[in-house]
Amino acid sequence: MHIYGILGYPAKHSLSPLMHNAAFKALNIDAEYRIFEINRNELDDFFANIFTRNIQGFNITVPYKEEALKYLDYIHPDARIIGAVNTVKVSGHKLDGFNTDGEGFIKSLQEDLGFSPKGSKIAVLGAGGSSKAITVALSGLKPRKIAIYNRDLEKARHLVFRLADNFQETEFKLAAKIEELDIEESDLLVNATSVGMNPADKPLIDPKYLRKGLLIYDLVYNPSRTMLIEAALVKGCRVANGLGMLLYQGMSSLQIWTGRKAPESVMREALKEGKWSLE
Repeated sequence: MHIYGILGYPAKHSLSPLMHNAAFKALNIDAEYRIFEINRNELDDFFANIFTRNIQGFNITVPYKEEALKYLDYIHPDARIIGAVNTVKVSGHKLDGFNTDGEGFIKSLQEDLGFSPKGSKIAVLGAGGSSKAITVALSGLKPRKIAIYNRDLEKARHLVFRLADNFQETEFKLAAKIEELDIEESDLLVNATSVGMNPADKPLIDPKYLRKGLLIYDLVYNPSRTMLIEAALVKGCRVANGLGMLLYQGMSSLQIWTGRKAPESVMREALKEGKWSLE
């Protein structure tokens, strides 16, 4: 049996095993998708022992999407621009890194919110691996402006400079404070931080900045309604969580690992059932 999985900390909340194991069954692939919840001090051992554990591929979630780069033998050009990976394929005795987060996010944005980024104004919370992937993907579709806030200002500054170097048709703004995100004039607000994973997490955004007509995309999908989404619904915003992004990035990962077309309906149904079982 081939082993796949998701590497992260925390990772037990992930719904990825449900959709991937359902897909393996539907495709008659003898494989199992597991959770690799690994502390940072165990990361070296994890990568050193991949080839002896029959692991054929894995996804990466917070907080290792950027740190994992140093362990890889090959990094796809898109992932290199992003500076983070979420998918690793084991090829013989080499590790190949990819990033399917961006394409998964854009597909979900279009399907779940009917949103086209071209010419729009976008506010983004976070500057980590997920934010890098989605802002690169958004920038390729020529929005008018992207403003980015992160608690670690230097991390946000580095991301803004990298985006500005690669995409000249978009204005990029570093927001030193949330008030500088210009949410009032934005078309879309994206939470690309882990804030909201803990149901007790208070949203980074004061509800006074939310308004009817603003689209909200929260990458957190468990819980399915974070406090940010709850506040946005009260204000009449249209909202989406990261479940659609999880589906589409997972479909792309499966194809990278197996060369087979992912069974979308099977994976979607597994996520739907898993989501309800957690609520």
